[in-house]
Amino acid sequence: MENVHVCDHPLVQHKISLLRDKNTGSKEFRELVSEISMFICYEATRDLPLKEVQIETPLALANAKIISGRKVAFVPIMRAGLGMVDGALALVPAAKVGHVGIYRDKANSNSAAEYYCKLPFDIANREVIILDLMLATGVSAVKTVEIVKNAGAKNVKFMCVLTCPEGIKALQTAHPDVEIICGAIDEGLNDDLYIVPGIGDGGDRLFGTK
Repeated sequence: MENVHVCDHPLVQHKISLLRDKNTGSKEFRELVSEISMFICYEATRDLPLKEVQIETPLALANAKIISGRKVAFVPIMRAGLGMVDGALALVPAAKVGHVGIYRDKANSNSAAEYYCKLPFDIANREVIILDLMLATGVSAVKTVEIVKNAGAKNVKFMCVLTCPEGIKALQTAHPDVEIICGAIDEGLNDDLYIVPGIGDGGDRLFGTK
């Protein structure tokens, strides 16, 4: 699929399999989400620009490369996206973190409303990576991308552990410029709009709620 990148590293695929297991408890589930997020973030930041600098090592001067210009902001969608923040920050500790709270209208599954939003003041100058555990219907993702773009963000990516064709189509239709980086693409949605085979309710499994 165009503009969709699946992180097929063996360790990612192994950890996603453990994530799927209904017997995996909340503690291990949180640890797995954090670890997987760090691997997927590696792929999401692959195209960050570099510049050459000169560094003095203990032995000699060396021509080296550091990240140039573009800074990063992570924006988790509450609440499941919160589980991905620590893993992403482990890889890019200097990144700023915003938060967006979205809820879906139960009477209209195609409608989403914002209940919380706090973004870095300089988000227009940062590469924004939106974090959510799953891209299912795409309703929350589309709304969140709209929010960060309205705040001035010009470079936006969407990072998730699992997605499905319906979610990809919804996000790409609304925001074709947004690259999707994920760990796996599942079969689709069931009648209750859960990804199948999926991982169940990601938020509940992260935080031990039912």
